[in-house]
Formats: sequence, structure tokens, C-alpha cells
Amino acid sequence: MFRYYCLNPIAKVGLNRFKDNFEETKEISEAEGILVRSAAMHDMEFSDSLLAVARAGAGVNNIPLERCAQQGIVVFNTPGANANGVKELAIASMLLAARDIEGGIEWVKANKDNPDVAKATEKEKKAFAGTELEGKKLGIIGLGAIGVKVANVAKHMGMEVYGYDPYVSVDAAWNLSRDVHHVINVDDIYANCDFITIHVPLLDSTKGMINKEAIAKMKDGVILLNLARDLLVNEADVLQGIKDGKIRRYVSDFPNTTTAGQPGCIVTPHLGASTEESEDNCAKMAVKELMDYLENGNITNSVNYPNCDMGVCSQAGRIAVFHVNKANMIARLSSVLGEKNINISDLTNKSKGEFAYTLIDIEESATPEVVKALESQDGVLRVRVVK
Repeated sequence: MFRYYCLNPIAKVGLNRFKDNFEETKEISEAEGILVRSAAMHDMEFSDSLLAVARAGAGVNNIPLERCAQQGIVVFNTPGANANGVKELAIASMLLAARDIEGGIEWVKANKDNPDVAKATEKEKKAFAGTELEGKKLGIIGLGAIGVKVANVAKHMGMEVYGYDPYVSVDAAWNLSRDVHHVINVDDIYANCDFITIHVPLLDSTKGMINKEAIAKMKDGVILLNLARDLLVNEADVLQGIKDGKIRRYVSDFPNTTTAGQPGCIVTPHLGASTEESEDNCAKMAVKELMDYLENGNITNSVNYPNCDMGVCSQAGRIAVFHVNKANMIARLSSVLGEKNINISDLTNKSKGEFAYTLIDIEESATPEVVKALESQDGVLRVRVVK
């Protein structure tokens, strides 16, 4: 029986997908798997029983990835599960920013007791006049699951779309409209686009990528959208850009004291994936990943270990070895098994940065003695008997 613990409320449609050999525990120290959404885990201590953390969402900045990797704890996320929800918010954000719908609604609220509000509307509505999206140039930084969906919808709305992503995947390229201009220099987006939306992960290389230098390269009156991560944007520089007339509107999904209530800023309370459908999709994907890993040792959509899939084990035993990514590790692991007179029927080794993962199917069950011998090898972080 495998035990899991929910750090946040997880959609029942996902939890209901657990098989009968899984049960929820109320004691986190007993759990082999943790399901989480936004709960902060950096200050948590992890028990020796913990094997995996599944984040029901894309961002994992609330999880200590390096420490988990060192302890042989696989961290999963659910890329693309909330893509449609974020895509729809991006389209809505462009409309809100272009038409000043928000300002118009607030004017109506302020005049709700005016008996002549209908007549006053005809005089005042010009103050909220905006522009249309059709014919405008949209720049998308990041052509992952969300960026591709935004690009394709924008094309159908009559926008001219430019996309920048030096690492665009094959799947994303296949799903991207052939009419999207794929640029190789982000400066081309800054220089040409009326709208710019960001859909990249928060990395050292992307933190603060929208700053005063980037803003200076943008067209006057640009509308800037950030529904990805707050720290991708230097928001003090954005406020200055609004004051200078460089930025017409800034739309963010991350409230903070810098932008909340500021002129030219439209800030929503982290609504990107806050739809029933997105939460359901994330929960279902997270549960699927966690079950396949705990039952079979397969890794799909991990952020700290490589993907690795050997299906269902048909042999007597399967061992998962977490180790540093360096030469001769496979030879040493194989040698240990050979010395114990254990035959290897199948083996897969994958690496990701400084960490690697090896799945080994063997023709007899692994004894505690075999596990101890593997664990004693220099560079081995954890050995898990899957079967």
C-alpha cells in the first residue's frame, strides 16, 4: 500500500483516480508521495519515506528542488494542464488593457444613483475609448504550451503574431500556426510589437528580463502582460515606463505593493489557473505521474530528475538508483550486481544536469545486501527497490 499526503486541497476528480493500493494519510511523515499546489516547502524537513512530490501546476518555486534531488526525491509538475485557462486570461487581459473596460465599469458603479446615467453615458463614454486587437502586432516571449495557444487564438482574432523561444520543442512547433513569425532575437519583439506577453519559466537567466533596458527598446504605448511569474519583470522599471508614456498598460497576475492600485496597472489576484477545469486537469496529471513513479519507477515531467520510462516490470525485480552524473557509474552499478551473481535483463540510464537516474530490471528480487552494496558506491544518492 502506497500512502500520499495533500499539502493543499487537491481536486477530487484527481484523487479519485488513485488505485486501491493507494491511501491518503493524515501523517506527512508516513507519506511516500506528497501532492501540493502553492504551499511553501522550503523550510520543511523530509522523512526517509518520502519518494516524490507532485506539484498540481507548472511553477515549482515553492519546492526546494536541489535538496530534493540530493535526497533522491523526485519532483513532478504538470506542464500544459492549466494552459487553456491561462490562455483565456491572456486574451481577456489584452481586451481589458486595450478597451479600458475596467475604467468604464468603475464609472458606471460611481454613477449608479444618477437618474440621468443613461444620458451621461453618451457624454462620458469617449473617456474610455480604446483600440481593437485586430491588425495589431502581438509579441509572445516563450512558445511553450501556453504561448502556442495564445499565438493561435490571436491569429484567429486578426493579430500579427511574433514568437520568440530559442528552445521551442518539437511538439510546440507542430502545434504552432504556420502564420506566426518565429523570431530569433527578442529585440525584434521589443521593437515591433504593440502587445507583449511573457510565458517563460522563472530561471536565473529570465529573472528581471523585462527591465529598463528592455523597455527602452519597446514601441511607445506598448501593452505589457505578465501572467507567468512576478520576478520576470522589474516592476519599478515598468512604473517608470508608464510615467514616461512608454508603457500604455501593464497587466500582471501577481499582486504586490509595487503595482497594486497604481495608474496604468491592471492587477488580478493570480487567476491564471483558477478555473475548475485547470485545477481538475492539474490534479489528474499529478496523480497519474505519482502513481506511475511509485508503482513502476517511471519518471514523467520531473523538474529535478530526467524523464525515464521502462513501462511495467515483467522481471522478478526492479531497482531505481539516483546518482550524480559522472563517468563509469553504470559500469560500477553493473559490477556490483555481477558480483552478487544477479543478471540484468534491462537497464535505462538518463541524466539531467548534475543528477542521473538509472532503472534496472533484474532476474531475481533485490536483497537488502544488494541494496546496501549499491548504496555504498561513491556518487550514489539513493537506491529504491521498486519491485
